[in-house]
Amino acid sequence: MEIKILGSGCAKCKTLEKLTREVVDQNGIDATITKVEDIMEIMKYGIMSTPALVVNEKVEIKGRVPSSDEIKKILIK
Repeated sequence: MEIKILGSGCAKCKTLEKLTREVVDQNGIDATITKVEDIMEIMKYGIMSTPALVVNEKVEIKGRVPSSDEIKKILIK
């Protein structure tokens, strides 16, 4: 599984990255997590507000920080 955290490095972006890494670690999910901070790269996903969570090139969440449970549901489905 390939996970991307899209964001410029703001507090919410860092929180989303931290939560995602925790969920992956706690649940033994085999995933590669990449932080994307380049605005041109972020725009390719049609994101207007960050942070965003992209799983296998599909935008799952954008513009907010989800709960750990919500991240887990997305990654396990």
